[in-house]
Amino acid sequence: MGDLYDMDVLEWSEHQARLLRQHAAGEGGNEAPDWANIIEEIESVGQSQIDAVESWWFQAFLHDLKAEAWPLSRDTPTWRGDARGFRAQARRKYRPSMRQKLDVPGIYADALSALPDTMDKQLPLPVPEMGSGEQRNGKPM
Repeated sequence: MGDLYDMDVLEWSEHQARLLRQHAAGEGGNEAPDWANIIEEIESVGQSQIDAVESWWFQAFLHDLKAEAWPLSRDTPTWRGDARGFRAQARRKYRPSMRQKLDVPGIYADALSALPDTMDKQLPLPVPEMGSGEQRNGKPM
């Protein structure tokens, strides 16, 4: 069953769903479910939800930081609007059980490091740091 998981995860998942339904109905079969991969897949579903919220937060931070760093750019209103949209998406996907698993300071630090060095040949203005000692491009902010 592990080979099918590696070759065709869709076919594997459909087959596992049939086996689990039979198991839940008390119908014994000759084939046991692929428990190891089922457990891994269930865990990955939860992790993908965390990854989605972190991605939305990263985009929100990055767009807000660009607007702070280049407030006179013609793109600033778009960045602010995009940041609001990304925060709304994060809010919709967020669940209280994620609280201890989200690394907000790390996400913010990643957004800081993703800021461009210049925009339209303009250096950035200073931007807020989440914590002391944050660095961007190897240089203290």
